[in-house]
Amino acid sequence: MDRRKLALDLRVERFPYHRPFRISGHVFTETALLVAEISDGVHSGRGEGAGVYYLGDDIDHMLAEAQRVRGAIESGATREELQHLLPPDGARNALDCAFWELEAKQAGRPVWQLAGLDAPRALRSTLTLGADAPHAMADAARAIDPAAPVKVKLTGDLAEDVARVEAIRAARPDAWIGVDANQGYDAATLRELVPVLTANRVAQLEQPLRRGREADLDGMKRCLPFVADESALSLADTATLVGRFDVVNIKLDKCGGLTEGLAIARQAKTLGLDVMVGNMMGTSLSMAPSFVLGQLCDIVDLDGPTFLARDRVPGVAYRDGHIHCPDTIWGSC
Repeated sequence: MDRRKLALDLRVERFPYHRPFRISGHVFTETALLVAEISDGVHSGRGEGAGVYYLGDDIDHMLAEAQRVRGAIESGATREELQHLLPPDGARNALDCAFWELEAKQAGRPVWQLAGLDAPRALRSTLTLGADAPHAMADAARAIDPAAPVKVKLTGDLAEDVARVEAIRAARPDAWIGVDANQGYDAATLRELVPVLTANRVAQLEQPLRRGREADLDGMKRCLPFVADESALSLADTATLVGRFDVVNIKLDKCGGLTEGLAIARQAKTLGLDVMVGNMMGTSLSMAPSFVLGQLCDIVDLDGPTFLARDRVPGVAYRDGHIHCPDTIWGSC
């Protein structure tokens, strides 16, 4: 096969947050991103990877992984071959998305068309409240867009989390509220938490238990939808969620890019699971491929740039409870 040579540019960019962001077990102050650009000499495509902090997939790991396959890519490897060159991770995400945009420009068709989707529409997206004192989270809930769904970070401290949920519900009596435990609970404390969530009309509970403890959910009554995040890294995990979770949260950094993200969404639907798209706190260059995936999703959580002290230009816009993402940001032809 006659392969056209490609050029790969890799760089690290850091984006600080407005303020520290707290979840169960972690506090974040910036996002370090791997930016990949692939060129055929005429056209180029870009992608961005934030990695997966709880897997050790940090900026050094992403950069090393991308460098490891530089030779194959510059010798003409395809996006399909990339899926076998790297495991699902942030490096593959950055490269996969760069390939998608390159292909769009080569074909003269936007990425959404290449993916077999209808023209993108604005998506109703959650805005996330980092874990804080209950009164501070209630104040933050009042301050955000009143049309936006609210996602609440918990810490695994049952008493404090109950106070958080009750305070936020009092502050936003009519809002859609989902909570994310980020693996903070065990089976016993989870059974105490769930009645409080249902009493406060919480719409869903994300990742209550540690990855690897999914069997502890067997036989547990789910009074509200359970969402798999850390328990659902890649396509290989999807079928194992049935009977324990109701929703799969797809993040491109976990699954290694838009190619696998689309495959997960389609398989999940055939298995009777709802689909959510989330993010690992990247810029608008991360949100844009996820926005394409979001066209297939029931729940959208693409608010990463709202935490950043600065974003890319042009960037996504948040208004009236929706994320708006023109394809001039990424993926246009």
